[in-house]
Amino acid sequence: MKGILYTGGELTDLVSFAQLPTYLQAFLREQNGVVAYFGGLHVRGCVVAPAWHTLAEAWQGENAFWRTYDTVMETDVPFAQDCVGNQFLLRGDAVLFLDTETGELADLEVDFKHFLFGAEKFPLEALGLEPLRDFQRAGGVLAPGQLLSVSPPVCIRTATEKTQLMARPAAERLAWLTAFYRQIKDLPDGQQIRFRPTE
Repeated sequence: MKGILYTGGELTDLVSFAQLPTYLQAFLREQNGVVAYFGGLHVRGCVVAPAWHTLAEAWQGENAFWRTYDTVMETDVPFAQDCVGNQFLLRGDAVLFLDTETGELADLEVDFKHFLFGAEKFPLEALGLEPLRDFQRAGGVLAPGQLLSVSPPVCIRTATEKTQLMARPAAERLAWLTAFYRQIKDLPDGQQIRFRPTE
């Protein structure tokens, strides 16, 4: 992986580690999670702290993704996220992509090994790095523990509004996405809404 900003250090959450598939255990033994591609990919680790890097929190914590998103199962492992907070989940051996604005779930039709291979070979496409590139071109830097806030949200089509990108603490960004999803999840496609940025 390129552009590594953070690695997770020692395995301190052995309970979560024991529940993971062997291939993910092997990866985490080498590096206990990582923030790579200058913030474009965050693979969570089996650690007690920091909270933003903790796999257990995203998987079984109070704000676990299966508790909010109708498409996510409790057994899905939210092993990674992209720069804006979309999630990569393991369901069996398949890697799934969760759009955290809309709750839509897509099967990427790759296993963990090929997901990492695709990210290494084609990071811009595989990880959706366009917002991060735009943010960097404007002089922004995404630090470990931060995600990009995108305003207006990607799923909202606007006629004139320019996209604003800001670095936010990961927990704050994910909480905002959860609240946004809950507000729009039952709206029909094409529904007009008035969007007031709060991030």
